[in-house]
Amino acid sequence: MQLNRTLSPTIVALTLSTRSWPTYVLMLASDLLALVVAGAVAVYSRLALEGQFHPSLYWQLLPILGLFLAAYAMVGLYPGVAVSPVDEIRRISLTTTLMYLVLAAMVFMRREGEIYSRGVFVMAWILSVLLVIVYRAITRLLFARKRWWGYPTMILGAGKTGDMVLRTLKRRPSIGLKPVLILDDNPEKHGSLHGVPVVGGVELAPALARTRKIPYAIVAMPGVPRDRLLSLLERYGSSFAHLLVIPDLFEFSSLWVEAKDMGGILGLEIRQRLLLPGPRLAKFLIDLAATLMGGLLLLPLIGLIALLIKLDSRGPIFYSQLRIGQGGQTFKAWKFRTMVQNAEYALKDYLEQHPDLREAWERDQKLRYDPRVTRIGRFLRRTSLDELPQLWNILRGEMSLVGPRPIVDEEIARYGDKFPLYSKVIPGLTGLWQVSGRNNITYEERVSLDAYYVRNWSVWLDVYILMRTVWVVLTGEGAY
Repeated sequence: MQLNRTLSPTIVALTLSTRSWPTYVLMLASDLLALVVAGAVAVYSRLALEGQFHPSLYWQLLPILGLFLAAYAMVGLYPGVAVSPVDEIRRISLTTTLMYLVLAAMVFMRREGEIYSRGVFVMAWILSVLLVIVYRAITRLLFARKRWWGYPTMILGAGKTGDMVLRTLKRRPSIGLKPVLILDDNPEKHGSLHGVPVVGGVELAPALARTRKIPYAIVAMPGVPRDRLLSLLERYGSSFAHLLVIPDLFEFSSLWVEAKDMGGILGLEIRQRLLLPGPRLAKFLIDLAATLMGGLLLLPLIGLIALLIKLDSRGPIFYSQLRIGQGGQTFKAWKFRTMVQNAEYALKDYLEQHPDLREAWERDQKLRYDPRVTRIGRFLRRTSLDELPQLWNILRGEMSLVGPRPIVDEEIARYGDKFPLYSKVIPGLTGLWQVSGRNNITYEERVSLDAYYVRNWSVWLDVYILMRTVWVVLTGEGAY
């Protein structure tokens, strides 16, 4: 009774309303719909081109979609909670590809290979991968902020780490972990943290987990002595179906870490993908193929932009600047010109007239209204089309489609001890900070995101960033 009185009615309601089964149902429905739409588009596109078969030939394969959902479940895609988007893309791509190979083998074993169209299967496979990813993103966009989405989660520890975990989960509801209460042994921290109640010491964990049906706990106490932490995990860990421990390894690789059992000793294997020739070759081939195909398709647009720049203001069409690339080597990065001539004088005059903006400029090297930018330049920057000439840098091997933002000499000092990380990889046309808020984040956050990219680099992270880039360009998110 005393325990119930310590909890506010809001928290009681939240813990009772947040359940994982609606998330399961919605994710299953999203995947099923994506697979059906992919199949339908593939079948009827082929029918429109040839028209020599009946669609029912393919609809009899519909029950096989149950195998796709079962395979997704086996690789941990349901309910889709606490899964990195990069890891989710990898699991979806590999599992869907494997299932289509199984489907093709089944058709071949039944000697029906000549009846079915290879084109339909290839198109359905590609669309299935894309649509499952996109439909999941739309589902989270629509429902992730609902109170019933995901798991009610308890955080053990209200210190600096607990605060960071709480802010991350509230800022990114798509993760699917809903903090409903916090426990901490320090009475001075009891009360509330970012709107979530801190109700008492960690000894309350078993009772609260049982009475409030909280299946997920996050142990956010990396500074606790080893013996104390082991005691907490032994005593209270069995009360939760899911227990996540935050280790004292901040700013370390987090995407590609795997637990290993070495004769009863816990080890963490960190795969250094920057040193693996296979992923590096795959990145090079993706850059080359995408740049060649994309460049040819974009030639008319590039010509139109060049004409508009010439008509809008005096000066050259292209602009180059020395940037720092892999290994600290400099190269000329090309862009469409977006500024007026004598831009440095225009900026100087503007800051003299608006001294209140000087601090913002010196801190972020960005202004929401930049007097140097032309009319067409403002549009090009908002849509990131000003960076299209960097496709030439990619073909020359000086840049990649995805990587840290290319910096100038003056920015090296601001990168500090993270500059050696930056110089390990080729800078990119787009990158993690561009899809994580762009100009709405601080310079320090940009540096941290670049460092995160290098530590966690993989082809799958590049695929995620490229997909996010399309959304950011279309919506203009964080651009000015």
